[in-house]
This record gives sequence, structure tokens and C-alpha cells, in this order.
Amino acid sequence: MSAERDIETDEASQRVAGWIAGYALARDAPDELIDRDGRPHAHWRHLLESFAAFGDAGLEQRFAAAGRRIDDMGISYRVHGEAKERSWPLGRLPLLIPESEWRDLAAGVAQRAELLDQILHDIYGDARLIAEGAILAAAVAGSQNFIRPMCGVTPPGGRWLRFYAADLGRGPDGNWRVLGDRAQAPSGAGYALENRLVLSRALPSLYRDMNVERLAPFFRDFRASISRVAQRVDPRICLLTPGVWSETYSEQVHLARYLGLTLVEGEDLVVSDGKLHVRTIAGLKRADVIWRRVDADWCDPLEQNASSRLGVAGMFDAIRRGAVVVANMPGAGVVESRALMSLMPELSKRVLGESLKLSNMATYWCGREMERNKVIDSLNEFAISGAFADRLPGFGERREALGHALTGEERARLVDAINQRGVDYVAQEPTKFSTTPAWIDGRLSPRPFVLRVFAAATANGWAVMPGGFCRISNRPHVRAVSMDAGAQSSDVWVLTSGPIKWSTLLPSDEDPPIVRALGNLPSRAADNLFWMGRYFERAEATLRVVRTLAARLSQPQHIDLQGRQSIELLARLLIAWGAAPEDMPDMNPTQIALAAAADADAYGSALSVVRHARRAASIVRERLSQDVWQLIGRIEMRLMRAGAGAITEPETLEIIERSLHTLAALSGLIDENFNRVAGWSFIDLGRRIERAIGTCRFARQLAGGEATVENLDALLDLLDSQITYRSRYIAGAALTPVLDMAMLDPFNPRSVLFQAMRIDEHLAALPTLRNDGVMEPPRRLSVKLRAELESEDAHRLDAAIILGFEQRLMSLADKIAERYFTHGTEGPASSQPSRIA
Repeated sequence: MSAERDIETDEASQRVAGWIAGYALARDAPDELIDRDGRPHAHWRHLLESFAAFGDAGLEQRFAAAGRRIDDMGISYRVHGEAKERSWPLGRLPLLIPESEWRDLAAGVAQRAELLDQILHDIYGDARLIAEGAILAAAVAGSQNFIRPMCGVTPPGGRWLRFYAADLGRGPDGNWRVLGDRAQAPSGAGYALENRLVLSRALPSLYRDMNVERLAPFFRDFRASISRVAQRVDPRICLLTPGVWSETYSEQVHLARYLGLTLVEGEDLVVSDGKLHVRTIAGLKRADVIWRRVDADWCDPLEQNASSRLGVAGMFDAIRRGAVVVANMPGAGVVESRALMSLMPELSKRVLGESLKLSNMATYWCGREMERNKVIDSLNEFAISGAFADRLPGFGERREALGHALTGEERARLVDAINQRGVDYVAQEPTKFSTTPAWIDGRLSPRPFVLRVFAAATANGWAVMPGGFCRISNRPHVRAVSMDAGAQSSDVWVLTSGPIKWSTLLPSDEDPPIVRALGNLPSRAADNLFWMGRYFERAEATLRVVRTLAARLSQPQHIDLQGRQSIELLARLLIAWGAAPEDMPDMNPTQIALAAAADADAYGSALSVVRHARRAASIVRERLSQDVWQLIGRIEMRLMRAGAGAITEPETLEIIERSLHTLAALSGLIDENFNRVAGWSFIDLGRRIERAIGTCRFARQLAGGEATVENLDALLDLLDSQITYRSRYIAGAALTPVLDMAMLDPFNPRSVLFQAMRIDEHLAALPTLRNDGVMEPPRRLSVKLRAELESEDAHRLDAAIILGFEQRLMSLADKIAERYFTHGTEGPASSQPSRIA
């Protein structure tokens, strides 16, 4: 055994040596793996030796596990302009930073965050830096991120900047440099957290053995800091998102779930009496803190962009009154401009009394005459870009222009533009990015990278996340790295010399009061949870009809009159639901059944309905477990496979059966694992209403006055009630007993009465707007409906009576929507203390 281990060790060492040798030949820039003497750093060698010890098969298993984990967690991003989300491209290797290097880097980021915060205080305060000429007015007023209504505002808690990010790159001399500041609404912290969750699970022993710093304390301190500055002891903290079409919505969902924040969109909020409120099912509830991911210009349509539907009318006024804490304050993005970056070395000495610990990229703002002349005289040595915008003014979609690569006509046009409006341009010295190892096609390859490091303002000063968001280019030579340019992301491991203490997001020095409350659910969340429940039930009902139809098509009795009639009724039902096209009369029942399951073009097919459910679920993803999200995706993928047309009919029917099983698992998961708070009530309300409506339609279609035994048998199949019926009645299916079981049986979980009882119980438990003892409209309808069903006689039931129940159920759904899903500013706030569910 010892000899075998020695052989394995030798093979692993040879593999590492081969990786490093090939890598060293490919690199042509400063590098993270290889030191200046051409040797691999010790921490990288440790990582690579562990990889080699896994063997090729072991490595692939771990990489595949990471990929599955990304899919299971639903980690994604969207490229601007694309409708479909892309799966998150996580690299196989982390970026390694030793403790000693990280200490200096973190100190530089914290210093810069403090500098920018003080500059913002001056810009929106007494403006001494502008008055004294340290900052030219054009460097501020020229930025679209300068928000004039915020001038003179004192931010609650005393900070303009509460969450800051710096984009860093390593220069040719091996030193880190700041490539850009992110103060508007920095993104990437959630992705950094998700990267850690994926890679630490794929490489658990390696993550543990390398003593990687944990991220939880950073997020715990940030949450505590924004909670501490609120006016109330138990504040409501909201994360304001642009919505599901945001490029980074996935990470916003994860941050809200991880930190226990309420994820809100602009339509969820309203200003009343000078305060910001969340629209909830119990009326308006105070919002104390907003962590915004909406750009400032879109935050308040009354005072900024009038076309915005992402913000809240009156939000700026609430800020001026000191009624809400906002991180970061609207207008903080003004310090992101490249024009101000050129002034940072001077401003650091003037404001902080010390030099920058992290240097900028060498930047020259053409709004100052001396620098403008220098740039024009030495244009070939610079890369020219916009001072305030991502695009180069006057050059269409181009982000920058390399002076030495310009044509004669372009050069003349650019020089003329700089002379005319130099304030719009900056010049930077082109810098080759440092490279880091990336795992490409089974080997190590050097790739340029950018590291985004985050800092949060806390009671003890600036805390820097021990890690970050790393973007690695897929090309060997680039000047900018962004996720929409085919880059991949990487986890960032800050390595310490000693063992890491176990950490959690929960504070250890607090003993919070026990809370058991139904909770005040935001109206938009209630709306989407309600419809998610309806869509799940509708998809299940459609698949049940498809399965029942397929079962009858496979039996010999379908050739007789009764058999053909039941098949025709089931097919007609699918067409009436929009699950199969009605403009194709030549379709046979088998084709109708398959189309109803997986036709993406049919609005009522099971596949289309599941996609609607997924869309509703995506808006409330922070309230759903990863297991729920994973099962929704699994159903969609199965039905897509059924509609691909490349599989046999028996395989399609098997997929339909498995999809029903998954829907049952999803229903059980929600029932057993979802806390009985308001969110669960609305999911179940949606399911119960949709099931009751579906059962009424089944009964009208299959249990009419001249219903055949075959039709009644099909109805029992659809209601999953064959076993119960046979245990009660010796004779075969008869109209009145079947109708009683479908409509009036309080013990049958698929009867209409059973649904009405559950609906009434949910509405009785939900909060009311007024404590006057008067029933609200939805409850009045549910009580009446339940009483009518409980007192109905099965012998009286016919299509007209059943249709009446169906219509009352649809009216009840409308009343629920009117009451709980829409609130104006006149909606009174409850006097009862309560919490967000």
C-alpha cells in the first residue's frame, strides 16, 4: 500500500509540474500563480497538488457537482437586452489572496470608501471643495448621477455611502490599482456569496484545509449597521429592486433571502404622510430602511425621471424629512465619474491628510487645461473614454479609443471634440491586466481578471468583505472585463495562517423577543404567490385530463359509443381550456393530448402554464426554498422534452406521469415545509380556488343529465377518487353519488365543498384593514359559498347549479384580488403591531 501511495504521489507531482510548465509558457503579464522569480506561489501549489490528488475523474465529478449546484440554486444573470437568463458561469478555480497581501488591500479600500463618503458630504453640503477649487464644478454638474434635489440633505445616520465597491487590477509592477469606483448601487456581493456556497460545497476539504476567511461576519455587520440607524427598534428593511428584468435579479433575490430583507419593487412602495410605506395585505406598513438597487435617476418620478416606473413618487421628500434611511443615498453615484477619479490623489491629501493607500489608474481629465494639452500632445500614449458615461461621446457605441489605433479622420475628430468640450473626456494610460489561472479544456491557462472588493459602513468604521467578486476574461488580452462579454466569475479565497472560527449570520450578543405572527405580506408578493398556486393546480388538472384521455385511448372500449363519447368530451375540454389548438380540426385525440401537455404555442398547455408558474415564482424567489425552485425547473424541463418531438409516444406519456409525480412532490413540499404565514395562505388560496373551479368544469362536462358510466368513471379518475367511491358503493358509478363526491363531500380533498371550507378558513385568518368586526367582501362571499354548498342536496345538482357555483368562485377570486393585491395611499395602516412574513 505504501508503494502504491508513493506512485500516486509521484504521478500527482508530475501532473502539477506539467500544469505549471504549460502555464508559464503561455503567460505574458504579471501573474497570480507565478512569482517574479518564475516559481509558483506556495498557496497556489497547495491548491494544485490537491487538484492533482483528486485525479481526472475526481476533478470532473467535483466540477460537475458545482454545475448542478448552480442549476439547483437557480443562479443566473441576464445580458442587457436579452429576455432569457443565462446560467451563472462560475470558474473552476478560486482566486487566492494571502492574508498579508489582503491586509494592505483591505486598508486601501476602507480608506477610499471613507474619502468618497466625505467628498459626498461636501458636494451635497457646503461645497467647500468646489468653492476652493479643489473640485471644478463641471466635474460634478457634468455627471448624470449628480442629483440636485439632494443638495442640503443630511442623510439619516450621517452617511451618504453605506455600501461601496472598488474594481481592482494588478499593474505591471505587481501593485494593485483602483480601476473604478462603485457607489451608485454596487452589484456583485450576492454573486460573491453564491460563488462561495457553490465552490465550498464542491471542494469542502480543500476549503477547510486552506483556512479561507468566512463571509458571514461581513454581511452580519452590514445588516446590523443599517438596522441600527433606523428610527424604530424593530425596523422593516427593504431591498429595492428594478424587478425580474434586472441583469442581476438573481443575486438580489439571494441577498434578500440571506439577510432576511423584504424584496420590493417600486410599485410595492408608497409615500404617505411624508413616510415611506410597503403596500401589504394588512394596509400600509412603514418602511424604515431601503437598500436600493435602482439608479438614483429612476428612484422618484416626481423629481427626476418622470417616465420611471421603478421608483416611488415622493421618495426624495421622505428622505429630506429624515423618515427613511437609504443605502446608498441618491446622488452617491456622482463619485463614480472618471473625472473625479483623476482628482483622487489630491483630494485624499486635502480631505484625509494622507496619500492614497491604493493608487488609481493614471487618469487625466480633459476638463483641466494642463491635462487637456498633455493628452492632445501625447494622444498615442492614451486610451480615451467618457468622463461621465460608459460610451465615448461622439463615437456611437464605442467605449474607448486607443490613440495609436485611430485613423487620421478619427484622430482629427477626437482632438476637435476634446478642444470643444474637454470636460466630457478623460485619458488613461493603457495597462495590461495581471492574469490568474483559469481551468480551460482540462489545463491551466492565464486569463486577465478584475477583482471587485466590497466595503460596508459599520459602527466600528468600514468593514471590508474578506473576498470579493472576481471576473475573468475568456480572452487572453482585454482592457475591460464584464459579465456580458463572455467572462466567467470566480470565488475569492482570502487565506489565513490559523484556523477559522465557525461563524453565522445570526448575532451572538442579542436575545431577541420571541415572535409568532402571521405577518404582513407585501401585496405584490401575495398576488404572485396566489397565482403561483393557481398555475400549479391548473397544470396538474391539465395533465390529469391528458393522462385520463390517454388511458382511454389505450383501452379497447374506446371503439364503442360510450368510450368514444368520453374521449370526445375530454378532448373538447382540453381545447376549451386553450391547452390544444381549436383551429386544427384534423387533429386526432392522441395529438390533442400530446399538444395539451407540451405545446409551447398553446397558452393553456401544461408547459405554458408551468412557465407562467415559474414566472410568478421568480418574482417571489426570496420566499421560496431552493427545493421548490428546483422542482419547478424540473417540471418545465420534462415537459419541454415531451414537446421536443424526438421521443416516442410511450416516453411522452411516461414524462407526463413523472411530471404529475413532481407536482405532487411540490405540493407536499409546500404543505410540509412552508411556514403557516400569510405567504402559504395565498399559495393555498390560489390552489383551492383553481381546484374548485376545475372540479366544477369537470362535473359540468362529464356529469350532465345523460352522463354515461364511462363519463362518470372518467370524472372519478380526474378527481383521484376511484378507491374511495368503490369502498362506499358496491354498484358501479352512478350520477348522484359521483356528483356528491365531486361537489359536496366534506371529506374528499378534491371536492368543491372541501375547497370552500379551506378558502373560508384562510380568509378568516388573514388580517383585516379595520377592527370593526364587519366581514370584508371576500370573507362574506366565502361564508355564503360554504353555507350554500354545505346545505345543497346532491339530487338537485345539474349543470346550471354547478355553473352558478363556478361563477361565484371566480367572483371570489376577483374580490380577493381587489382586497389584497391593490392598495392606494388611502389604505389605512393597521393599529396592531405586526411583522413582515
